[in-house]
Amino acid sequence: MVVGTVSGKVVNIEGDPDHPINQGALCSKGETLVHLADSPDRVTKPMYRKPGAANWKEVEWDWALDEVAKRIKKTRDEYWTERDDQGRLVNHTKAIASVGSAALDNEECAMLVKALRAMGLVYIEHQARI
Repeated sequence: MVVGTVSGKVVNIEGDPDHPINQGALCSKGETLVHLADSPDRVTKPMYRKPGAANWKEVEWDWALDEVAKRIKKTRDEYWTERDDQGRLVNHTKAIASVGSAALDNEECAMLVKALRAMGLVYIEHQARI
């Protein structure tokens, strides 16, 4: 897939007509990428909704990333399992799960899974398989 940009805006997306499999045809994800990238409704800053609140509010990236990290660490520590019922070393948590996005490419998925496994997650799934 070739993505043409001008001044940081996507202006053209097209497949490779010489590709032996799809002969330049794009999947629905590829065809709609320009609309996703340039949509005026696209959320570009982190949003947070307090428990029980009705509305989302814009927050700073530093706050959002720190908050996510704190919550992951707290949950991971609280529900960490070093050994299973038979005494085998497992070093994992079953209290956090991940469902990946079909918008990720193979390389991004590979890095995400490595990071999640490093955190001890057991339940890792991907949207394309559901």
